[in-house]
Amino acid sequence: MLAPAAFAQTDEIQVYDGGLADVGKFNLTIHSNFTPKGIKTPAFPGAITSDHSFNGAAEWALGVTKWFEAGLYLPLYSVDKDLGAKINGGKIRLLFASPGADDRKFFYGANFEFSYNAKHWDERRYTSEIRPIVGWHLKPVDIVVNPILDNSWTGGFKSLNFAPATRVAYNMKNWALAIEHYGDFGPLRDFVPAHDQYHMIYGVVGFKMKDWDVEPGVGIGVTAATDKVTLKLILSRDLN
Repeated sequence: MLAPAAFAQTDEIQVYDGGLADVGKFNLTIHSNFTPKGIKTPAFPGAITSDHSFNGAAEWALGVTKWFEAGLYLPLYSVDKDLGAKINGGKIRLLFASPGADDRKFFYGANFEFSYNAKHWDERRYTSEIRPIVGWHLKPVDIVVNPILDNSWTGGFKSLNFAPATRVAYNMKNWALAIEHYGDFGPLRDFVPAHDQYHMIYGVVGFKMKDWDVEPGVGIGVTAATDKVTLKLILSRDLN
């Protein structure tokens, strides 16, 4: 069985809040993260080493209806000290959410991702993610929970891995300050011991710069199975 750390390395470090692109709008989001102090052994033979690795993705999205957004992650890429620059695969995303979620006190939704993985990124060629979305806009505070289930498509219910994400944010006029938690408890039917779980706490700042929404953050790992420090940056803008 793969250790939780094998699942935790990712090209996207984000809590989904149910916000959708307007109908007919194209959006581009650039996800980037760098681990200056991380786990020094690969999660499996031939895998990218987390320590001093850079991971990223270009996410293309289209607002299809008031409650549905379609997305494509391409390319997914990494640079690490052992393997150099690599393409990690691609993902299709289907996001369903309550219309006008940004303006609702209570909002909900679900995101589905289907991935094709390079061998150095995941031992499993095909994986998927089921990401429920539940949250509250309490003005000025936001609380958002994503109880994520990762699926390897083998073993039925036994293949589901519980990797939740949570965000609490305080919003000002043009700024937001947030604390985020990303976890990986292991198989849903049988969590791994606490010291083998992945848990990282991020401090995040959000602001707008010209046409771009900018969100940098710093994450600190709190278990032995977690990278010690990871830096993330999300840049997003509408293309039309």
